[in-house]
Amino acid sequence: MKQTLLEIFTWWQGQTMGTRFHTWRFGKKVGEDERGNVYYQNADGSRRWVIYNGPADASAIGPGWHGWMHHRVDVAPAGESYAPRSWQKPHQVNHTGTPLAYRPKGSLLSPAERPRVTGDYDAWVP
Repeated sequence: MKQTLLEIFTWWQGQTMGTRFHTWRFGKKVGEDERGNVYYQNADGSRRWVIYNGPADASAIGPGWHGWMHHRVDVAPAGESYAPRSWQKPHQVNHTGTPLAYRPKGSLLSPAERPRVTGDYDAWVP
């Protein structure tokens, strides 16, 4: 019951009832990424969409799927054999605004103490 109500009234968590019906009626599953996001397209391939596993966040789509979603490549990453280069890092979701966000030394939200000011700066005095 809770999941049904969430699908009716929220769009930011997973899919809505309208998206579920549209996907059931017109969608053809293309693949799934390592985060559990499921990718679909319509019969002629002109429309492509994703059902997020969790909150709807565009940064949760990896670079390969991003290229496919924006019609930059015709073959989905699930349909090709791709091995990342040794220097490539794995894709990370954007953590801005979350507790996992980067907070450098001196940030107001950082638990670390602000570094001491050196003698190379003199405050302006009118």
